Amino acid sequence: MDREILIAGEDAGGRLDAWLAAELEPDVSRSRLKALIEAGAVTVNGVAAKQAKHKIHPGDRVELTIPEPEDAEPEGEDIPLEILYEDDDLIVLNKQAGLVVHPGAGNWTGTLVNALIHHCGDSLSGIGGVKRPGIVHRLDRDTTGVMVVAKNDHAHRHLSEQFADHGLTGPLERAYQAIVWGKPDGLKGTINASLGRARDRIRRAVRTDGGDDVRHAVTHYLVVERYEEKPDGSCAASLVECRLETGRTHQIRVHMAHIGHPLIGDADYGGAFRTKANRLPDGLRDLVNAFPRQALHAFLLVFEHPSTGETLRFEAPLPADMEELRAALARL
Repeated sequence: MDREILIAGEDAGGRLDAWLAAELEPDVSRSRLKALIEAGAVTVNGVAAKQAKHKIHPGDRVELTIPEPEDAEPEGEDIPLEILYEDDDLIVLNKQAGLVVHPGAGNWTGTLVNALIHHCGDSLSGIGGVKRPGIVHRLDRDTTGVMVVAKNDHAHRHLSEQFADHGLTGPLERAYQAIVWGKPDGLKGTINASLGRARDRIRRAVRTDGGDDVRHAVTHYLVVERYEEKPDGSCAASLVECRLETGRTHQIRVHMAHIGHPLIGDADYGGAFRTKANRLPDGLRDLVNAFPRQALHAFLLVFEHPSTGETLRFEAPLPADMEELRAALARL
């Protein structure tokens, strides 16, 4: 148990969590401070603050009790990881298909978090929450590609801020490769369509109603390859590069389906297009019909190192299953 006593200076002001984060930087993240405040672990002039938005004033006496980090409830599991880079602050990996990022209903074991706990040990405890230690962004279960995970509070806060900023003021870049049905209009374009929960409350959908769950979403796409292109400009499928200006759940999958070009293998958002496989040659038709997941791969991640300030760039080539599909389509 660690106890901090702080006296607000003459220029102190604003929210309690923000003031504490500035005072204790980089040792404790703002998200952890907010949780401690809400748990009653922070007092102002002897009274529990209870709310992170509590206003701080010059001369306030703030006492903070920081409990020892709790061991993450998920247990470590020896799951193979393809590690691209690792240091004391972070770990960068190429996530395989079928690996859920963090535990949840129906997936309490066998997740990336379980693998990370086994690999990193105690360094992840308490960072980002018990169920999501070190996680600052995620990929869908069946989406492959580059991910970064924080190994301490400072790195978690710094990386989380970069992802929240979506690269507007920093070097963050996130780019994906997807194999989609048909060819989007033009060789490049932008999809600006807000997303919210679909009627089934599980999937996402383009929404224009301004509901509480609706979030602004923008995807930029570039057509990289076209397969079986016809004289009228149409084609059977395309390899597209998608860059995120925002990062919403299922964003690329929903956006590409919204413009009429869902991802091959996407049962949630492209099921109506499965009959298109019937027009393909026998071997390719069987390959497409058997493709077990959405054809989506996070091939590029660029971010600023939280301690050195260096811009780091990581790329991962198409995984074997998507490369096999791409090569078979290219032979059309």
